[in-house]
Amino acid sequence: MAGRRPGLADQVGIGPDQVTGRTWGAKGQTPIVRRTGTRFSVNAMSAISTRGRMHLMVFTELFDAKVMCRFFARIVGHFDRKVHLVVDRQSAHRSKAVQSWLAEHVDEIELPFLPSYSPELNPDELVNADLKRSLSHTHRARNQAEPAAGTCRFFRRRQRQPHIRGYFGGPTSPTRRSTVLSRCF
Repeated sequence: MAGRRPGLADQVGIGPDQVTGRTWGAKGQTPIVRRTGTRFSVNAMSAISTRGRMHLMVFTELFDAKVMCRFFARIVGHFDRKVHLVVDRQSAHRSKAVQSWLAEHVDEIELPFLPSYSPELNPDELVNADLKRSLSHTHRARNQAEPAAGTCRFFRRRQRQPHIRGYFGGPTSPTRRSTVLSRCF
């Protein structure tokens, strides 16, 4: 990949049972955190280029090959040259439907894989961790719209911030462990 600047992509899921903060209780008494009991989730796909440009998609359906192909189509539509998007080895990325879609768009996108069990090599994992830390610590979501709106707000803020490049090990990096990645590509 010499001379090419790849992007890295990852997905994240947020549910109503997401542990987002701490609570307290009297000594000897277990604190009780009230929840609605309803099951719902919000998912997001994001991709960061090594130049700090971020693309995202927030959705409420389950993450599968169809969603993955929709995300790829959105990314390809933003560029006039071939996209190299590094992803992990999640089953949806390796599915027959995704491989078929990629075969039809071979001139537009290429999907190299990260080594197995290596989330530390993907700076987008740091974005996902930031998202989960930024969710409200004082309020539990009562419906699907609340975490969806919070997730969209988080990603929109990140898109406008110049320190996105910091996820690749720059001087404003939240962590230095991704410095190896920017040297590899």
